[in-house]
Parts: sequence; structure tokens; C-alpha cells
Amino acid sequence: YYLEDTMQEAGLFIRRNIFQTGLVNALGDSPNIIGNRTSTVNLYASTGKISQTKLLYDILERNNKMEQTSAILLADENLLVPLLQSLPEVKPNITTGYPLTQSPIYGILDLWLEVHLEISQFKKRKIPYQIIETFINHPLSMVSLADKLQIQKEIADKQLFEIALEELHIKSSLPQFFVPIDNSAYLIPSLILLVDDLLHSISSQERIRKIDNNLLIETKKTLNQLLLGFETVAPLSISFQIGLIKKAIAPINSAIEGDPLEGIQIMGLLESRCLNFDNVYILGANEGILPKTSNSPTFIPNSLRSAYGLPILENQDALSAYLFYRHFQYSEGIHIFYNGLVDESSTGEESRFIKQLEFESKFRFDRKIQQQTIQFADKAQEIVIEKRGEVWEKMYQDFIVNQKRISATALTTYLQSPLQFFLKHIAGIKEPPSISQEFEMNKLGTVIHNVMEKIFLPFKGQQDFTPTSVLQKQFDKVEAQVIREIGLQYQIELKATNDLNSLQRIMLKIACEYVKMYLEYDINNYKAFRIIELENDNDYVLPFPIQINGEEQQVTLYGIIDRVDEVVTHDDRIISRIVDYKTGGDSIMFKGIDQVFAPNTENKAMVQTLFYAYVFEQKTGRKQLEPHLYVARKMREEGTLFSGKEGVLTDEFLAFQKENFVEFLRDTLQEIFNPAIPFRHNPDTVVYPSDPYTLFYREASKWADAEE
Repeated sequence: YYLEDTMQEAGLFIRRNIFQTGLVNALGDSPNIIGNRTSTVNLYASTGKISQTKLLYDILERNNKMEQTSAILLADENLLVPLLQSLPEVKPNITTGYPLTQSPIYGILDLWLEVHLEISQFKKRKIPYQIIETFINHPLSMVSLADKLQIQKEIADKQLFEIALEELHIKSSLPQFFVPIDNSAYLIPSLILLVDDLLHSISSQERIRKIDNNLLIETKKTLNQLLLGFETVAPLSISFQIGLIKKAIAPINSAIEGDPLEGIQIMGLLESRCLNFDNVYILGANEGILPKTSNSPTFIPNSLRSAYGLPILENQDALSAYLFYRHFQYSEGIHIFYNGLVDESSTGEESRFIKQLEFESKFRFDRKIQQQTIQFADKAQEIVIEKRGEVWEKMYQDFIVNQKRISATALTTYLQSPLQFFLKHIAGIKEPPSISQEFEMNKLGTVIHNVMEKIFLPFKGQQDFTPTSVLQKQFDKVEAQVIREIGLQYQIELKATNDLNSLQRIMLKIACEYVKMYLEYDINNYKAFRIIELENDNDYVLPFPIQINGEEQQVTLYGIIDRVDEVVTHDDRIISRIVDYKTGGDSIMFKGIDQVFAPNTENKAMVQTLFYAYVFEQKTGRKQLEPHLYVARKMREEGTLFSGKEGVLTDEFLAFQKENFVEFLRDTLQEIFNPAIPFRHNPDTVVYPSDPYTLFYREASKWADAEE
């Protein structure tokens, strides 16, 4: 079929040997076996590269005949690992070899090379936290779970983007992993030592993996050969050696030995060149893979290589064609799989060899297209927490019996999302610790609150008014105080700007501007001040009566008040104020009181400030406290007093709304403890991408639409 037909590239080398070289065909005349066969060839178009192996699983389950010989031939040898993960209960004998690059060993070796490119070549003395996390999570590092959790917690608590080498104390099976190499000549010996450590740690396990041992031994052989070669040349840089090491170890693979006479044989097309099987399953028979469209890298032009008999692309095509065609001679069951999906790595076309056979031969091609069953997830059920059983018992025990405190933040959390209130304050589901490479507004707010407290603390408790002009002297101290506070937030010692990383420098700049803006506002708008209270988180705890199931019970309200003061205006009026600092997008503006004292409140800062004012007034007996909101972004233009269509929140209007607030507060708390009203998310609430509880209520708006 392909010997005498000069148009068939599959017979190129046989024709050359017989007709040009003059070798005698010891097998005699070659019958036209392929040309006379009328068997059926099963051709499967899968819906993805890996899907070929999943489809093969179903075919093998149906066609697994123990008395027949079978082979899976990999035109694309990258499918080996997915294939091994998809085989049914059969005994495989793998000839093609398990690649090092797809094993966990390569991951740890590549990580070591990456580390030493940084610390040995570029002389860096800090390691990015991602590398540390990759190392401790790698199975071959054998870091204990307790140590792993401790390291991750420390990184998250201190927000360590980089960790100094001298601070690395990781107990692992690879103790020399992060030790810098002083001399480039020691790079490969150090890597060989790492391989020895890996061999030792693997051999100490109860279940020794032969594949891993073989891969490590082959890697060590390759590294020793490289080392011998490097000894004959001038010293090479570490970065150059790392490039050569990666090229040298990438082709390493380990044979997985089985019984060659039993079970199913797995090999590449080249390994099958002298073997015949009753059933063959060819995977990866795509154009561009069978045959390959790329040639071996060379500087010799194709015309010169062709003229002087050097290997050319046509030779590669001829070899691939022969290895493919010969299985059509005697195999009874022929199953060919290709990726029918068009994407950046595949044309979605079967090999042209298949097209040629379909056009020229008498084979009948039975084409099958894989149809993936589209499985829709069950309709998500809205999370609704009923207040009964263990939930009610925990609520009653925590808030009524043990008097767990309810803060202003907890109140506004309930107004925004009752479900989130349950998750945070009843179930106690906390946000997992993580390190963020984005700017964290909560840390900025904490830094500013603490700096403002330290600035005003010397004036607390003084009987006389202090001129606001003295605050001008604090401007020069702001930067140093902010740096110290940033260090406390990240649990590190910071003394100067140079000690800060990039995100911390941004935080420093913003915090300094905000603090100075707050001080400037006081200087420009008031003549004098007297501090009554600052950031007191102990004294302002207030019992509050509510009705639960027809009986009067008490819950405990709790507020941390940023600042309570008395100020003298430029027209000599004395005003008692409660001040709340805000660094985010809060506003003093509101449309209407009915939209503030309501679920999904339009101004939660106003609710919180009135909450603080109520608790403070009840505990101290002071009255007529004006709530002021210091919103750094807007206070210069809008001021600090809350303002809406009904007027500015001061004087009689303020007194009236304080009474309304108390009723609203009581109604809300009674709703929280009403067993007939379950906890469910408010679909009208704006859900921010950074909200860690999004997973629990992201479908709430869809549920609401469906109900409507």
C-alpha cells in the first residue's frame, strides 16, 4: 500500500533501503494488506484535550477483553498523566516513561532554583511570602501542620510581603533549602545535596514510591554529568547555570515497569514500531501533533539540509506516517481520538493521515462526536436561619444570660444584612487570615484613630479650655506617630520612612494628610476645646430593656467613643460634641430620616454616631451632645454636622430625632430577638467584592427577583 506508491510518505525509508540502497527484502513480496481491508475505524472527536482520556475510559470499560492484546498509543505524550488518572481497573504497563516535569519533584527543584536565583545571584536577603507558602505547602518539604499554620498566621498577622532570611526557621526535611550559596561553583553540589535529602526523606516514608526514587536517581546522574562538564570551563554565573540545569533535567523521565505480556500497554508511537496489537487506541491524533509541524532547532537552512541529505521536516512526516499506518495492517479494533475543540493550542482537526486513509483506502470510518452532558447545578437555596433549636439557645445564652455586648457596628451589620449579623455575631464565622497586596482601609482607620487619641490624650481631663492654636505644634510629630502606629499594626518595629514597604508608605502619606486635615478643621472652626473622653472601650456598657416573647429582658449595648469634647466657637458659643472619625466613603448627607432609621439604612455612620451619643448620655447624664462626623474627604466642603431635607441635625431637631432613634433601636433589637423573624440577607444591600461573606448571600438578589 505504501511501499510501491511513491506518493505515500509512509514508505519513504523502506523504499530508500530496498530500491536505492539495494537491501534485500527478506520477507518477500509485500501484500497490499491495508488496501484490501474493509474494517471499521472508530474516530472520536472529543471536546477538549483532556477529554480524550475521559472518553477512553468509557471505551475501555466496554471493550476490555482479557484474551486480546491492547495498547494505548500516545501521539501526544503530554497526555500520559491525565491518562493514568482516567484508566479503569486494568493492569497498565507503561513504556513511554513518567516525565519529571509533571511530578512534585520538579516543583521543589524548580522552586529551589528560583530561590537561589534571588538570594545567591542577586544577593537578596528577603524572600517573597508566596515562595514561603509554596514551600511549606509542598508535600516533599514535610512541614508539620502545626508549623504550617503558625507560619501562615504570622505572615497574615504581620502582613509580611517579604521575609528576611535570618528570620526563616522552618522545620522541614530540607534544612538547607534557604541557605545562600557564596560561590557559583557550589550551585550544582548544593542541588545534588538537596536531591540526596529528598531521597532520604522519601526512603524514610512507610510507602516508598519507586517512580520518585527513579526520577531522583536520574536527576542526580544528570547533575553529576553537568558538574563534570562545568569543571572543564571557566566559572559560570549562577543564572547561566540555572538555565542549563533546567534544560538538562526537563527531558528526564522514569519508566513504570509492569508485565509486558499482560494487561494494557501504554507507549508512544515510536516505541510501538515493531509491535502488533489486537486493539489499538491512539490518543492525540490532531493535525500539528501527528505529524509535528515544527522541526528540530537548527541554524542550517532547509534547502542546504535537503541538498546534503540532512534530516528535514519531510523525513519526520514520513516516520510519523509509517508509525501510524502500520497499525492499520493487523489490528482488529482501531480507535482514534483527537481534540475536536478549536482553541489557542488546537486547530480542532484530525491528522491529515486520517483524511488520506479515508479518501484512498477501503476502511470505513465511524465518526463519533463527544457530547458532554450539560449538568446544571441545583437551584441554590436561599440561606434562611430560623431562630429555633440550637440557634435560639445560643442567642439567648450569649446575649441575655451572659450579656454579650451589642456594638454600633453589630447594629448596622444587622440593618445591612441580618444573615451577616448571624454569621459574624452568633455563629462566630470569622474572616480567614490572609495577606493582602491591596490597600486595607480598616488598618488605615485604626492607625488614624490611634494617632488622634495620642495627640489629644495630654489634654484629657483638663478643667480649663485649651486654645486650638496649640494643635499647630502637633503637625511636626504626626509622621513619626503614624510610622509607630503602622509598625504596631503589622507587629514590626518601624523607626523611619525607609523601613516601610510601598503599601505602608502609601498608608503613611494618607494617614498624615487625614490627621492634619482633622487638626486643621479644629483650628479653623473653633477657638478652644476641652477633652471629656477619648477612645474609652471599657466604661460605656449600657443595659437596654426589650420585649422577648412578651417578657421584658435586657441586652447590653456597648460603644467605643472616638472623642467627646466641648468646643468654643468663634462667636463664643460652647458646644458639646461627640466626634466619630471616618476614613472611607461615609457622608453627613441623608435624604430623609425614614430612610436612615430603616433596614439597609442609607447612612449607617449617622446610626452609629447616634448610638454612641445615646450610650454616652445615658452613662454620664450629659445631654445635648451634637453628633459630628469627621469625613476626611468631604469635611472641608460639607462640614461635620449631619444634614438632610428636614434640616441640620442639631438643637430641637436633634433632640426629636434622638427620641426617634431610641424607639428605632428598641424595635430593631426586638426584631433581632423575635423567633418568628428568621435571619436572611437583604437583597437591596450593596455587596462589595471584598466582602468575605459574599459566598453566603450572593444569590439573594436572584431569589428576590424570583419571588417578585
